[in-house]
Amino acid sequence: MPRITTPLTDTKLKQAKPKDKEYNLVDGGGLALRIKPTGSKLWIFNYYRPYSNKRTNLSLGAYPALTLANAREKRTEFKELLAQKIDPKEHLDEQATINSEAHQNTLEHIAAQWLEVKKTSVSQDHAEKTWRSLELYIFPRLGKIPIHKIKAKNTIDILNPIAKKRSLETVKRLCQRLNEVMVFAVNSGIIDANPLAGIYMAFGSPEKKHMATIKPELLPALMKAIGRASIKFTTRCLILKKSVHPTNKAF
Repeated sequence: MPRITTPLTDTKLKQAKPKDKEYNLVDGGGLALRIKPTGSKLWIFNYYRPYSNKRTNLSLGAYPALTLANAREKRTEFKELLAQKIDPKEHLDEQATINSEAHQNTLEHIAAQWLEVKKTSVSQDHAEKTWRSLELYIFPRLGKIPIHKIKAKNTIDILNPIAKKRSLETVKRLCQRLNEVMVFAVNSGIIDANPLAGIYMAFGSPEKKHMATIKPELLPALMKAIGRASIKFTTRCLILKKSVHPTNKAF
């Protein structure tokens, strides 16, 4: 007759004492608690690896930090993976690698990669100003955060004090730059979607300023100054043409 395994209980786990040699308390379905001579208790999951069919143990965590109920949940999860011919250990290793890479991809790290690409289409001066604005306003609080954890709310919270100072043009530029970084991350396969799309709508629009003009009575003095200026003839002609153009509202 097949051997019947009696499921473990918390009482039995707590009362388990160490022996001269390590031993296992079996819960069934590959799950067991290994008690070491030192007194430590470690959950293990015993299974046959897909394809190679070799038997192996996978460490789940220590008891009581990992409870009996949670250990059973892991057993269920791993048995579901095995049903799909997925090795639980390989699955955990892959997830660990993905999580490690995700946490290394901070906002500042990805922004630096984005800027290297952007430098191919903008001037060096523009690239430097762009980076300085991010260093000044964004990186102190968000730079070290993994980009997949950047959310609209915490970004808006950082931009709000700038907006309250009526520096809405600065806010607008920062929103544009952050969105470009996020779109770069999406297109690079680092994140699935841009969480900052449309955050500029949380702020007012920058006040439009008309170009400075001079009063009509000052025009003669301006014309004289242009006539005496030490500038090229073609430049003088262009200035005069612009000044007297019928669509120029200044005059």
